[in-house]
Amino acid sequence: MKKSILITVLTLVIFTVMVTAQDKTAKYVGSEKCKVCHKAASRGDQYSIWEKSLHAKAYATLATEQSKEVAKKAGVTSDPQKAAQCLKCHVTAYEAPATAIDASFKQSEGVGCEVCHGPGSIYKTLKIMKDLAAGVQDPKAVGFIAGDEATCLKCHNTESPTYKEFKYDVDYAKIAHPLPDKTK
Repeated sequence: MKKSILITVLTLVIFTVMVTAQDKTAKYVGSEKCKVCHKAASRGDQYSIWEKSLHAKAYATLATEQSKEVAKKAGVTSDPQKAAQCLKCHVTAYEAPATAIDASFKQSEGVGCEVCHGPGSIYKTLKIMKDLAAGVQDPKAVGFIAGDEATCLKCHNTESPTYKEFKYDVDYAKIAHPLPDKTK
């Protein structure tokens, strides 16, 4: 009897470990999860920089009368906050499958950290972030990306009904949020 219970428990443990090991697909967790470490002034307060940006307000902007008018002129017949044509650039992970969205993720955060840095469920831990900074962790293995001009151009392009000339160096400087240089 005790032997069968032990075998059952061991089987469940092995199965749980195997399932957990296989679930290494990064999921979108939302900018609130980034806030935990990236709000401290000693670390550069990246979260507050994002929070004050137009990116953080991108989803809310779609509810304004001005946005509704722009959407209407662009042929959007539904609520801009529900229209794929608008959401693809005004929220993070709009086109991601439901299996890639964590329960903590909120579309209302607008264009969040994970648009530029990839879904954060794997790399959000302090250990992995330290390993990334030290160069001992492969960013691709944990879903981390460093946003670049191509990332920005997915939305900042002539398809946008409110397009204004996009100059990567100039516009990136407006949202720059570097980690402090600890070597100084």
